[in-house]
Amino acid sequence: QVQLVESGGGLVQAGGSLRLSCAASGSIFRINAMVWYRQAPGKQREYVASITSGGSTNSADSVKGRFTISRDNANNTVYLQMNSLKPEDTAVYSCNANLRVTRFGVDRSYWGQGTQVTVSS
Repeated sequence: QVQLVESGGGLVQAGGSLRLSCAASGSIFRINAMVWYRQAPGKQREYVASITSGGSTNSADSVKGRFTISRDNANNTVYLQMNSLKPEDTAVYSCNANLRVTRFGVDRSYWGQGTQVTVSS
């Protein structure tokens, strides 16, 4: 059974920083892309940043230059370093991993439960 567990959320003042982590555990053969999403109250979930197994990254224009995604393949963990936080970054942040449980299995998408990030003005 695969689980994704996020941590690192909290309350921070505008201009501050937080570092989110998302650790995948269980029977995992290979993790492909890992992605961070966020959902603010009353809004649809939106893409934040992603990283491939080879380390190629991409991010939404709204966070470019402020957020950095990275991953530790040995520990099946993805990070999101968030700097210069703004009140509009307030949301529940969730991670998604596209992974394969066994060598000859199929790739599937798994989600974490989310972690709350609140930025006060």
